[in-house]
Amino acid sequence: MRMVFQSRWRSALVASLCVGISIAAIGGCGGSKPASNGPSSASGGSAAQGGSAAVASSTAKPATFSLAWSEYPSWSIFGVADEVGLINGKEGEMGSIEKKYNVDIKLILATYDSCITLYGNSQADAVCITNIDILGAAGSRNSVGILPTSTSAGADACIVAGINSLEELAGKPTRGLEKSVSQYCFERCLEKLSKNPADFPFSQMDPEQAALAFQGKNDGINSIMVWNPFVMQSIRSRSDSKVLFSSETIPEEIIDMVVVGKDSLSKPGGEAFAKAVVETFYLMNKRMADPKTSDETLVGIGARFAKLELDDMKTIVQQTKFFSEPTDAVRLFADERFQKETMPLVSKFCVKYGLTTTPVELSFGDGKGLMDFSSKYVSGYLDSLKK
Repeated sequence: MRMVFQSRWRSALVASLCVGISIAAIGGCGGSKPASNGPSSASGGSAAQGGSAAVASSTAKPATFSLAWSEYPSWSIFGVADEVGLINGKEGEMGSIEKKYNVDIKLILATYDSCITLYGNSQADAVCITNIDILGAAGSRNSVGILPTSTSAGADACIVAGINSLEELAGKPTRGLEKSVSQYCFERCLEKLSKNPADFPFSQMDPEQAALAFQGKNDGINSIMVWNPFVMQSIRSRSDSKVLFSSETIPEEIIDMVVVGKDSLSKPGGEAFAKAVVETFYLMNKRMADPKTSDETLVGIGARFAKLELDDMKTIVQQTKFFSEPTDAVRLFADERFQKETMPLVSKFCVKYGLTTTPVELSFGDGKGLMDFSSKYVSGYLDSLKK
């Protein structure tokens, strides 16, 4: 099992970044694109700066920006976009979307922990990250969530064997990654199911090791909280296993996103970069929806995510639901539940477990918070479709 699967969730290394401890940047690993020594400098002017024309003059020197991403379905889509020529992840080379917006997008493929570290240390302009993990990074760098890419709808699950109910689970340890999306999901599901999380011990264990031990019926481990592909593999590997509860219980609380530093957005070409990322994502979703290119696109994503075959990927994208239409993203960020319930709960969790020292100031489109969830760039793309 490749360790990269653990990368979507926070480790102890990245947790230290969330409480403001300086960490030396970690280079991009596992990818063909090297990590940059700092945010790519936006050299030359861009007509897209400051909300002007969406498409920059083709004669202006392209600005260069970096996007740090790790292998997960709605983030691997950018790797596939590189393969099909929409963008070219190598610095100095440009795909069709980059040429349209006159920006050079450098893709940095790394583990999730490394991506957060690079972004938090301002060594990447943008990062693929969850709404939970971004709160720590936003404490050290003002950030804008420009694009929700997917939400967990069963991709995170409590898998049990020999345990038939929540009542039977009470008092028994569930293994998983502490202070992470897994623990957030575990506790929130219990709350939604009218249970007190304090009655359900959550025990730290490397997720890969927990899944392997569960699958091998080792060490009396009969309850684990993991994510795909561990969920799928554990259910298949042990005939007496079942999903006791999953992220389906907490719809649209675990959000995968693209976040850009406010400092990067303010540079020449920064807004054009955001628009290019948004358009790339939606064009790739069109490829997934088109019967002529759907299977090919899913296979490309699966090759980067756990090397899963087509049939498995069709299941994966049902449990990791893409925000495939611009209207989905606009609705989410404007949703009163997301603003007044979900994100305050996320913030409370982060403070409770020391991922942030104090609640991070949040805003939803007005740019006032350290972490701003803005549908500006998605709405701009949506408006362009109406012309």
